[in-house]
Amino acid sequence: MIVTVKKLQVITLFPEMFAGVFGSSMMWKAQSNQLAKLSTIDLREFGLGPRRQVDDTPYGGGDGMLLMVEPLYQAIQAARANDPTAKVLLMTPRGTTWRQAMAREYAEATHGYILVCGRYEGYDERIVEFIDAEVSVGEYVLTGGELPAMTIIDSIVRLIPGVLGGEESAVIESFSDAETLEFPQYTRPAKWRGRQVPDILLSGHHGQVAEWRASQSRRIERGL
Repeated sequence: MIVTVKKLQVITLFPEMFAGVFGSSMMWKAQSNQLAKLSTIDLREFGLGPRRQVDDTPYGGGDGMLLMVEPLYQAIQAARANDPTAKVLLMTPRGTTWRQAMAREYAEATHGYILVCGRYEGYDERIVEFIDAEVSVGEYVLTGGELPAMTIIDSIVRLIPGVLGGEESAVIESFSDAETLEFPQYTRPAKWRGRQVPDILLSGHHGQVAEWRASQSRRIERGL
């Protein structure tokens, strides 16, 4: 079987933010096993003029600065040159809210992704013409798109076959089964500071354990 290396590129003004994330845990494992290739593109390299300007004041007035369209466009073109079939994702609060089903879909796709991180008060709207999807990680405001990009990449990479090791791990986790929340889990010791692991988990009856876990998931969904 031919294994396709998942390419994920991030366009950002702060590539150093990704060094620790890309070099640790499952991100490192995925790259070490040649299951994923994670890289950053410094938006500043495409800035205009001797000061490599990437932002300017908005037309019509208003506070803050906007990312200029030309540096963003050039950075996207450079990323596409590295991976011509890649889809471009713009990190923005107004985008589609990221969900586990999307992470699974994106992990299974054969093409790569280019994630564009916003900064300041946003970006020149004309860049949207060159974007395939606008994505949000929630209805709140962050300083930039770097943390959302890290979240989205993590959720995709861990679902690539071979990254987690035991493939059932990805299947039984929270939100994987029709958006059902994960049941409580325990490990040794069976009794800790007067707190006991539920007897059913020690019983060895796999069918009853499965029923208990399903009931606990439903309780969590209802907030009980």
